[in-house]
Amino acid sequence: MTALYIVLTASAFAIIWILSSNYRKKRKRQQVASQPFPKEWRQILRNNLPFFYKMPTDLQLQLKDKMQIFLAEKDFVGRKGQDITDEVKVTIAAQACMLLLNRGTDFYPFLKTIVVYPAAFITRHNRYDASGIQSEEPRVLLGESWNRGQVILSWTDSANGGADFEDGHNLVIHEFAHQLDGESGVTNGAPPLSAEQDYEQWAKVMSQEFQELQRKASTGEQTLLDKYGATNPAEFFAVATEIFFEKPQELKSLHPKLYQEFRQYYCLDPAEW
Repeated sequence: MTALYIVLTASAFAIIWILSSNYRKKRKRQQVASQPFPKEWRQILRNNLPFFYKMPTDLQLQLKDKMQIFLAEKDFVGRKGQDITDEVKVTIAAQACMLLLNRGTDFYPFLKTIVVYPAAFITRHNRYDASGIQSEEPRVLLGESWNRGQVILSWTDSANGGADFEDGHNLVIHEFAHQLDGESGVTNGAPPLSAEQDYEQWAKVMSQEFQELQRKASTGEQTLLDKYGATNPAEFFAVATEIFFEKPQELKSLHPKLYQEFRQYYCLDPAEW
């Protein structure tokens, strides 16, 4: 009986601690979001992110709140001489927080640090040949998303993505879509869905669309979605997210079922903006 009492007491204490911690986090975020949005940040939005002023007013206000929380909680680190200025942080945060609008979110809970390079960067990945011998293979990348708490970005490409929000390519949105995908524990194109969405329907639509993109990529047919999305389901989800935000009318017209799944997932209808 005593041992059982101790176990129950410990469990109750853990629950109380979690609830208390969540409450403190929520209060702190409310306090951060209630602060005036800095005038200098508004100017950066005006200069670097023209899409911001095309959004409905309520979403503009919501995005500002989410940006303030995001910037208060995430660390930015520059590499290869890249300075971390307000321009860098605000430009990236605005695009990353687009994916959080209208959704219950914990602000990319596994993400701690955004690493920024001036431009494309080289990483080394392990490669195994047919005999099992390991070697390092250099790769030139624009961005990378890690489940271990990092997103890595090229500043040049992050800035270009914010400046042109209609070309269907957005590095920041792509990498942060991977972060959402990874919240399930595995980055595989199946992020956690809300109670309103059906996993079976999501899997059916995503699988059909992914296979169709693979087919068109193999035959060289023209596609709305970047053919890089045919690499695997995780890249398909990230590429489709780019198109959902940057070319929503075309996605809705050419891929209505896919658009509907993303409209439900992101709780937004950008084709109507």
